[in-house]
Amino acid sequence: MNKKTDSNRKTAIIVGVLYIIGTVAGVLSVVLSTPILNGPDFLIKVSSNETQFVIAALFVLLMGLALAMVPVLLFPIFRKINEVLAVGYVVFRGALETVTSIASVIVLLFILVVGREYVAAGAPSASNLQTLGSALKEGKDFLAPIGGIVFSLGALMLYSLFYKSKLIPRWISSWGFIAILLHLASSFLIMFNLQTAFSTSNLIMNSQIFLQEMVMAVWLIVKGFNPSAIASLSDKVDTGKGDKK
Repeated sequence: MNKKTDSNRKTAIIVGVLYIIGTVAGVLSVVLSTPILNGPDFLIKVSSNETQFVIAALFVLLMGLALAMVPVLLFPIFRKINEVLAVGYVVFRGALETVTSIASVIVLLFILVVGREYVAAGAPSASNLQTLGSALKEGKDFLAPIGGIVFSLGALMLYSLFYKSKLIPRWISSWGFIAILLHLASSFLIMFNLQTAFSTSNLIMNSQIFLQEMVMAVWLIVKGFNPSAIASLSDKVDTGKGDKK
């Protein structure tokens, strides 16, 4: 195994691991924060479950940072396939999605601060803080579909690059196209109040991208990139035939 092949193998493994870390962190953040934020007394629950809430916020940050590293690692390979799509993938999944993740973390921490002040001021007499807390919670809920749209557009670029290059089996890329379109549709439905988060229809529409990404992650860890596809990309670079359109 030459150095270039070994490097590509390591990249595939790291990308697969990062996908798993990001997904698990995202799921854990939801599991930890959703029970606290549900109900009209969420500010009291936030204050009384401060450690759990901070951990949930940190998991959101971990998810954003882990997934932001994926396009950075894949860019040297993807630019040989289509430089425009490769740059777009870095912008959407590396930059914009990270911004939405950080914004979500900031909103969660603001909710925590408001929860502390709400309890300290005496819940019944702190209606202004309750209004502020509710506004922040609604802002967090609105960030979710925006993040979903950014994520989906970046993922469409990812699967276009994977499908064109055959770096992974095309059935995984095709599954990714279908799954991410369902996720994108769900994000718009939530944004226009036509669907609620964690409803049955929402879970069904989003389950496919969860399953697909985990299958893709395991494939990358176990199998890596298709050697013939990597060799083909190297030949294009050597002969100056890389696609930059």
